[in-house]
Amino acid sequence: MEELKSESLKDDFWGDQAQAQGILKGINLLESKVADWENVLNHEEDMDILLELALEDGDESLSSDLKKSLRKFKKTLENYELLQLLSDEDDVLNCIVTIHPGAGGTESQDWAEMLFRMYTRWFDNRGWNWKVLDYLPGDEAGLKDATIEVKGDYTYGYLKAENGVHRLVRISPFDSNSRRHTSFASVFVYPIFDNEIEIIIDMGDVRVDTYRASGAGGQHINKTDSAVRLTHAPTGIVVQCQNERSQHKNKETAMKMLKARLHQLEKDKEQAKMDQMASSKTEIGWGNQIRSYVFHPYTMVKDHRTKHETGNIQAIMNWNIYGFIKAYLLNQMGKEY
Repeated sequence: MEELKSESLKDDFWGDQAQAQGILKGINLLESKVADWENVLNHEEDMDILLELALEDGDESLSSDLKKSLRKFKKTLENYELLQLLSDEDDVLNCIVTIHPGAGGTESQDWAEMLFRMYTRWFDNRGWNWKVLDYLPGDEAGLKDATIEVKGDYTYGYLKAENGVHRLVRISPFDSNSRRHTSFASVFVYPIFDNEIEIIIDMGDVRVDTYRASGAGGQHINKTDSAVRLTHAPTGIVVQCQNERSQHKNKETAMKMLKARLHQLEKDKEQAKMDQMASSKTEIGWGNQIRSYVFHPYTMVKDHRTKHETGNIQAIMNWNIYGFIKAYLLNQMGKEY
């Protein structure tokens, strides 16, 4: 870190803007890692002091404080351990999350909405900033498509664990005969790359479509064709945005999304692999699920990649997916949760 700081003090530091930004980002990342470790040490020291006081004084009233301190230290340590698993270059980046229902009409659209609620509550719990870039309501309930931009520490590193098809088994509230239904929805996560990464887009290859925005957003949102959809002909990538008031801002945001997708293609150097990732949005059905959420005849959430499972389905649907993400990251490193 000292070497990077020395580089930042040179007179010609800002001669290369991209390199300078990269160095500053590296410094901030290293400082953040040091701060995280110091936070663990500080919590451990506080707990040790409290334990010594309780033992020396024999004061049972301190046991409650000690339990609280222990729980806090455990959470701090778990968060630090999880951060050590986020070592990929892209893990520190912000990301875009898309949610799309499978076949099944209202039932699947409602399941997509349930996932939307679960994830956005988790974003709030972690203190991440997020906004809806595109949201298409379902015909009767739920949603047909949703795109969310998420900003915060290691958002892509955490959320990449959610890539894939999610399966729901429950007694359908939309079935008058109260029969059990199986529904599917896909979640697709990709990183937002920094501005200094050059992606040259030939606008001759991009079809720009404008349309009238739908859904919540105030009366103004339906008065003009402010929503924008971009289709990149060479790759077939389609992005859209309707969140902003003006067509110009929606196009600007959509271009950012398109650049992120194109950079992912460039970085991986595997067109076929990225095509498969994109096509996973439509291949939503049996045999492709990464996780099952069972509400009936028993309650269980199980990840089919890691075998991690829990019976507390309410906690999961209310946001607490930490255990599944940690299990996935450990599994990627060949370890068990």
